Amino acid sequence: MTEELKYPIGKFTPIPFDEQALEQCKLEIEQLPENLENALLNLDEAQIQTPYREGGWTVNQLVHHVADSHMNAFIRIKLALTEENPTLKAYDENAWSLLDDVQKVPVNVSVTLLHALHTRWSTLLNGLTPEQLTKTIHHPVSGRDMSVWFLISLYAWHGKHHVAHITALRTRKNW
Repeated sequence: MTEELKYPIGKFTPIPFDEQALEQCKLEIEQLPENLENALLNLDEAQIQTPYREGGWTVNQLVHHVADSHMNAFIRIKLALTEENPTLKAYDENAWSLLDDVQKVPVNVSVTLLHALHTRWSTLLNGLTPEQLTKTIHHPVSGRDMSVWFLISLYAWHGKHHVAHITALRTRKNW
């Protein structure tokens, strides 16, 4: 049960590239802000401060994490497109979740940020060439290179993953 709560849509598994998968991932990235906003609809402050699972982040932390993560993803893809296999900057997402901007800023600020960010990100993704999808960025922690396609599919999954944390919590709590 713990694994199901932690990964409500399953763990990320890389998917092979094809045009249909690309279009699906681009759509999921485009729709993430609206899907997240719908998952939060009518939650009160106590609900927003509820962890999605025992030992997990609160809904508040999840929402701000998605904004932080997707800002990084957007920049990582732009770096991959404009530099030769740059090394990305890793960050401690748990430490970020404890900072004042996460603790004190309402979730709607990050939802608004995601709407703007995903508008830019979707525009960028819709203009990519096949060659650009193969460009890479180096991840210093895993020691591997990741293609733009890999990043697109990872972050399409990432958004759905965290929306599912919230919707599964709502179902369990009958909110």
